[in-house]
Formats: sequence, C-alpha cells, structure tokens
Amino acid sequence: MKKFDTIIIGAGPAGLTAGIYLARAKKSVLIVDQGAAGGQMTLTHKIANYPGVEEVSGYQLANNMKKQAKSFGCKIYSSSKITKMDITGDEKFIEVDGEDNYSADSVILALGGEPRSLGLDSEKKFKGKGISYCATCDGDFFQDQDIVVIGGGNSALEEAVSLTEYASSVTIVHQFDNFQGYEHAIKEATEHPKIKIILEHEVEEFIGDEGLTSVRIKSNKDGSEKVLNVTGAFIFIGYIPRTDPFKGIINLNTRGEIITDSDLKTNVGGVFAAGDVIEKKVRQVTTAVSDGTVAALGVLGFLNSK
Repeated sequence: MKKFDTIIIGAGPAGLTAGIYLARAKKSVLIVDQGAAGGQMTLTHKIANYPGVEEVSGYQLANNMKKQAKSFGCKIYSSSKITKMDITGDEKFIEVDGEDNYSADSVILALGGEPRSLGLDSEKKFKGKGISYCATCDGDFFQDQDIVVIGGGNSALEEAVSLTEYASSVTIVHQFDNFQGYEHAIKEATEHPKIKIILEHEVEEFIGDEGLTSVRIKSNKDGSEKVLNVTGAFIFIGYIPRTDPFKGIINLNTRGEIITDSDLKTNVGGVFAAGDVIEKKVRQVTTAVSDGTVAALGVLGFLNSK
C-alpha cells in the first residue's frame, strides 16, 4: 500500500487547485477521478469570465490545470473507479480499480456533480439517441438540424448560444416565466437570430423510433400542448452532488451537499471538501478554484499539526 499525505477524490477545478497548492508545499498528493480530469469544466464550450484569461475552452483550461498539478508532483488517476474506501480512521484508505491500494493522513472530497435529469421514461429511452447533457461533446452531431435546449439558467443559455454554431435552429424551453441566468447571458440568447424562446412550458414526452424526432411540451398556464419537431434535445437543469457513497459518514444537507465549516472541514477528522459538492449558493469555475485553495490550506494546517 502506497502512502500519500493527501488523497483528493475528484479532479475538477477544485480538486486540481487543491493538488497544486499541496504539491507545491511539498506534500505528496494523489488525485483520483472516475472521469476525465477537469470535471464538468471540460464540457463547457467557452469560458470568458476566468480572471486573467480573455477566453478559453473548458477543455483547454482543465488541461492547463492538470499539467500544472502534475508539474508540481501530483499523481493523477483519471477514468479510475474507487472500489473500496474507508475515510473514518486516522489513516484513510482507498482501493482503485479493484487492485491498487493507497492510504493518506487526509482526504479532500471534490467529486462535483452529475447532470440532473427530468426523470421521464422517454428520456431514458433516447439518452444518447438524440438526448444529451453536453453541448461540447455532442453539438457537432446535430449539424444543420433543429434542436431544443431545456433549462433557464446560465448553463442552458450559454450552451444554447454555443449550439447555434452547429444547429439550424435552437428552441429554449423553460418552465418559468423568466430566466435565472446573468443579464449578459439572457441578452445574448434572446437576441440571437437562431434561437427561439418558449417560457412557462415543461417537457411531457420525448418521441421517436430509433432516434428522437419530436418533443411534446405542455403549458404551465393553460395546460395546452404542442409538439416540437426536433432531432436533438440538450438538458441543462442543474447538477446533483456525487455524495451517495458518503451518506451516514459525512454530514449532508437535504440536497445531498456536504456540510463544512469555514475552513471546509467536514465532521470527520482529516476530511475536507471543496467545489460543487459542498453546501453553497454559487457554483462557478472561479468559486471551485477558491474552494480548492481554502481546502488545501486547511489540509496543510491539519498535516502540520500532526
């Protein structure tokens, strides 16, 4: 079993930032993620509000962070599954991919979240057959096609604009009578010539045979229904924190988010948390980076006290 000072579970912006700070402080760091390094950031078509960087793709920013973390000595395992874990004792333990065992004195939970679904049976049927949760991943599959974007926050608005690079038309369907995004995102989406807006409607059913051919939506005002003839549907209605493995171990709120103190310590000694997985209001790349910094400094204090 190989021993590290810290194991970071999750390689999104929070996890990578924590790794950079800790490794630069000469601590041995292992970062493990079930997906690609960068987390949800890699799915973002364009990031234009990261301080000091005018514009960059989420994938490129994630790649830069990963390179920086590795340059300071972080060991990073991507696309790796944690098959066993015990973080309750003084010495933390994980098993990766059923064969490699690692221990550490401290852990940072930075697992992020996964896309929230509508929960429709027809959604499951067409997932990967017309339904997507990632514009960057799948946008080019819908070249010159009519598509729908479901949601009304910043992600839905920004990704709808990015999808106009491929699609003939994009229709945004949102359940409320106003958007929950920033003013600039709302303005860009509502003024785009390829984008149509349908407010106060919800999806009732996804329709098709082998692939998606239409979406049936229902008005929240009068109950009337209409069918949109589209071959693609992109769903951006938020994320669910990946905290199921920690229920009964780490204190969670009713939304499944990890409860921490101001130093991002959890109720378990030596265990910290950062990023979209914790209880907080704002979820941006910059706030995840901030969380990673705070958690790393908390871990440094904890390790030094030992």
